Amino acid sequence: MSIIMESMGKKRPRPRRSFTPEFKAEIVELCQRGDRTLRQVSQDFDLTETAVRDWVKQADLDAGARTDGLTSSERDELAQLRRENRRLREDVDILKRATAFFALMPD
Repeated sequence: MSIIMESMGKKRPRPRRSFTPEFKAEIVELCQRGDRTLRQVSQDFDLTETAVRDWVKQADLDAGARTDGLTSSERDELAQLRRENRRLREDVDILKRATAFFALMPD
């Protein structure tokens, strides 16, 4: 079956992998040195070009070399604020339901 899919031009999706920050930093450094292209580094380490491009972009944002996105610390803060906002909305919803419940209770 997979041979048929590949012959039809469809690739099987690559399993999702995770990489340590140290590994990403080494890949970024290799790309920034300039002796190999981003495509060559991606192929040498069996990585997608998109992932490596994203790592390089994020490193540039964190270093202040780019300003067209969020730094890692800003991303972390945004994620934390979104979690807190979700929790507070849940708290407000619970309080609204409790208020409605107690308003219906006879004195």
